[in-house]
Amino acid sequence: MMTETSTETLYCYVHPTRETALRCNNCNRPICAACAVRTPIGYRCRECVKGQQKAFDTSEWYDYITGFVTAALLSSIASFLVTFIGGIGFFGWFLIAAGAPSAAVVIAESIRLVTRKRRSRPLFMTAVAGVVIGALPIILAQLLFTGSLFGIVFQIIYLVIAVPVVYSRLSGIQLFR
Repeated sequence: MMTETSTETLYCYVHPTRETALRCNNCNRPICAACAVRTPIGYRCRECVKGQQKAFDTSEWYDYITGFVTAALLSSIASFLVTFIGGIGFFGWFLIAAGAPSAAVVIAESIRLVTRKRRSRPLFMTAVAGVVIGALPIILAQLLFTGSLFGIVFQIIYLVIAVPVVYSRLSGIQLFR
């Protein structure tokens, strides 16, 4: 018994002049190689990928405000505490190395609490901006009034450590398993 094979020529739904043999494994529309997005489960069209990503963006408009305010407030407190570490001197290097990641975890978990674990990439970026802006008044005050070199360096170290920790903690990026 002979099986019939379809010799129908398929054309990309985005580029109607391009022949293709690929189909989106979600919506089954024909897609060319330029439109195909490789996923762990096969090739998909850009619309299906965007639709899938939107399922993970759950933040509400007010989450940006509460996340930013929480991040800025807690970061200003942490930055104020870093000011005291700057006065310690050499031993402060050890304190800042342990304290900055701990403060960042507290900030990130507080943001997750006030946003009820809703998530989106713009929310993570807003939280990071809150961390930086919350530390700026303390950094500026330290620059203008004390001029302590250790204090300013420790503020920069705090931000260099805290910003990626907050972002990775909120976004779920895992560097080590």
